[in-house]
Amino acid sequence: DICKSVNHGCEHVCASAGDSFVCKCQEGFLLREDGKSCRNKDLCKSVNHGCEHVCVNSGDSYTCKCHDGFLLREDGKTCRNKDVCNSVDHGCEQVCVNTEDSYICQCHENFILKEDGKTCRYKDVCNSVDHGCEHICVNTDDSYVCKCHEDFILKEDGKTCGSKNVCKTVTHGCEHVCVPTGNSYMCQCHKGFILRRDRKTCRNKDLCKSIDHGCEHVCINNNNSYSCQCHEGFVLRQDGKTCRSKDVCKSIDHGCEYSCVNNDDSYICKCQEGYVLKEDQKTCRRCTEGPIDLMFVIDGSKSLGEDNFEIVKQFVSGILDTLDISPKAARVGLLQYSTEVRTEFTLRQFSTAKDMKKAVSQMKYMGRGSMTGLALRHMSERSFTETEGARPSSANVPRISIVFTDGRAQDEVSEWATRAKQRGIIIYAIGIGKAIEEELLEIASEPSYKHLFYAEDFTALEDISEELRAQICEALKESSHQQDASSGRLHKTDPQPSGPESTTIAITDVIDCPHLAVHHKYLFEDSHIHSTAGNQPMLKCFCFSAKASKDNDQCKCENLVTFQNYATSEVRKLTQRYI
Repeated sequence: DICKSVNHGCEHVCASAGDSFVCKCQEGFLLREDGKSCRNKDLCKSVNHGCEHVCVNSGDSYTCKCHDGFLLREDGKTCRNKDVCNSVDHGCEQVCVNTEDSYICQCHENFILKEDGKTCRYKDVCNSVDHGCEHICVNTDDSYVCKCHEDFILKEDGKTCGSKNVCKTVTHGCEHVCVPTGNSYMCQCHKGFILRRDRKTCRNKDLCKSIDHGCEHVCINNNNSYSCQCHEGFVLRQDGKTCRSKDVCKSIDHGCEYSCVNNDDSYICKCQEGYVLKEDQKTCRRCTEGPIDLMFVIDGSKSLGEDNFEIVKQFVSGILDTLDISPKAARVGLLQYSTEVRTEFTLRQFSTAKDMKKAVSQMKYMGRGSMTGLALRHMSERSFTETEGARPSSANVPRISIVFTDGRAQDEVSEWATRAKQRGIIIYAIGIGKAIEEELLEIASEPSYKHLFYAEDFTALEDISEELRAQICEALKESSHQQDASSGRLHKTDPQPSGPESTTIAITDVIDCPHLAVHHKYLFEDSHIHSTAGNQPMLKCFCFSAKASKDNDQCKCENLVTFQNYATSEVRKLTQRYI
């Protein structure tokens, strides 16, 4: 038995056949091609074939097959419906087309599939809708866009067209360059220039270099303009262009003997207490310590205003600084008037300048009407009485009143001014602003060129104060010279004319310092005076201004313009006064 003597390799059964052997399989199995191993006759039943529909034995293996109406998929196991479109809810708007394992949607002629892969749209939207394009309609995948012809651009509405170069189609107004920007344009400037706020015109970036700016020191560009500035130590004047030294006194050789005080773009010289400026307005002289009874009559009316009232108070304090105030020297009192008269202090009330200046500083502004005549009456009848501190008339002490007013009086001033002067009171009249010259002439003592002061505003008070101090000191000096050596008393001396009394006086000129304070505006010619005074006119001209230099050349009488607005009645009155 050869099957037993050799390693035959049969999987199931070895059968001897002469000198050899054959392998056989058990029932239900088939011998494989190798002649040794066996396989199940029905493989589909013996393995996990995975066929979705039908497993079919095939030789040594098997194949999967599908039921009628289905097709085997690529995996060789699962099946699909031959007509998917009919077997599922495909959602195609127009046509469903089966593919190998699925389906696709398609559209009818003249339509194309939209991006959702199911719905359709017309191939030429531009022809199917009212697109509104001004020039050209262009179909896109699912819609359309408007486009413009060459040299045109689409406007913001997406339909109408505008020229690419708007600058050529409109009046743009650009001073330098017009630049198109989409549907509009913008103006630009050449190099070195910048656009102004109007967005059309141009200016040089460095305006200071492109124009005649007129700045004395430094020109500074400032947006669309420029401004002038000054070097260190200087400040800009009101003209906005020229410069002045912050400290004029230190920047020039001022020549002041005692003190130099800056005054805007100029300076004034001042003297120590008890001294006044000489005529050169620079050197000082001592104010003679003679006796004097001095009464201030100050306007406290509403037209003055509180701020200007404070300036007047400073003016009074400045006069007090000049005087030697004591019971034996200068006695000073003060009245303030409005609709009534108020005695601020009498001639006997204070004996020192310190106490007087304190009383002046505490003086309250009345601020009502302007009864100048009533104040003159009070001054004449009461203020210079021995009861209120005036020295007796027999002492021959000068009685001086400084009357300050800024407008027309609401009562009669002539009568009481005349009575005061008849009682020997010397009156200095100071008018500011709207003060009436006729009233000032009626108030002031003669000659008016010594006793009348006028200024257009309160800035000139400092200058008037200097001149008035000098006048008072001159009066003290004269009274000192007239003092009797044996008795120590002053003798009253009537003023003497410089020559024979005039028979004819012609008013040949009335002069005015514009915008300045003018002291004595009237020039009288008299043949007797000319013959005795070397043909010199009776004129003393003083000009005062806080803004002007103290240089006498700036106020020469020959430089003053002719003043023509004085009324015929005034000419007649003055002529009658001197005939």
